[in-house]
Amino acid sequence: MTAIEVTHVIKSYNDTEVIRDISFSVKKGEIFGILGPNGAGKTTMLRMLLDQIKPDSGTIKIFGEPIKLKAKDKIGYLPEERGLYQKSRILEILVYFGMLKSMSKTDAHDSAEKLLRTMELYDVKNKRVDELSKGMQQKVQFIGTILHNPDLIIVDEPFSGLDPVNTRLLKRVIMEQKKAGKTIVLSTHMMEQATELCDTLLMINKGKIVMYGKPGEIMDKYYKNSIIIEPEDAGDGDISSSKTISRLRDIAGVVDIKHHKREMELFLDDETDENAVLREIIEIIKIKRFEHSVPSLNDIFISIVDEGTE
Repeated sequence: MTAIEVTHVIKSYNDTEVIRDISFSVKKGEIFGILGPNGAGKTTMLRMLLDQIKPDSGTIKIFGEPIKLKAKDKIGYLPEERGLYQKSRILEILVYFGMLKSMSKTDAHDSAEKLLRTMELYDVKNKRVDELSKGMQQKVQFIGTILHNPDLIIVDEPFSGLDPVNTRLLKRVIMEQKKAGKTIVLSTHMMEQATELCDTLLMINKGKIVMYGKPGEIMDKYYKNSIIIEPEDAGDGDISSSKTISRLRDIAGVVDIKHHKREMELFLDDETDENAVLREIIEIIKIKRFEHSVPSLNDIFISIVDEGTE
């Protein structure tokens, strides 16, 4: 089943298109990542999914229907701009948030206490918001996002400002929500988290889709036929000698060589057997490490943005 269907959506501000004919779908129960540099249009897209702003043209359906007021109770949203009532008590404000989403006071109270334990905040439930660290406040706001057991969870930069321990905790809770069948839309700049968590990725740049697919498929698309070697003598300078470089360039199938600190990357043509290249390399220099060059999502992200600025 499709949880979100976006079809040919366009949005402009002051005659400038910030969303330019975007279409995509999100499957029920998946974690869908929306990536992009600052100003790419990510937050505008999220706000249209929430029906906070309307597209100029195109359609958005949530669970098969245009967004209606009652359907909004099935959505939880963590905005990038954090904001809690600073003088309120933690448990009180969470109960208030739950009641805004049509929960009874008792149900909101029970759900809040359960999630406060999960997020390791139960001991501060009666403290005021302004007595908590920013990281704790962020976890409180995430609890408010999922308190009412929404079917669709939309989170904008959820890991921003969290230390490694709380980042791990939040990732675990997000995965628990996925296992419970929730659909999650995650907007983030943190490529490592996107690769680890997301089933599908969409990257927007200058209002257009520039990357869309499963993480493995995207990495395969940007795969480059190259190998990384770390010579045993990488620290003594001999690795970069003109004689060594010349001999490596003479290996059949090697089309280019680049240095990466203590490593060298050898680019091969499409017909070359890397094992044959390795046998010739070890006749020239001693190898400490040898591996395929697999581009990270961060490398791909930077490459796409750089291409878009040319």
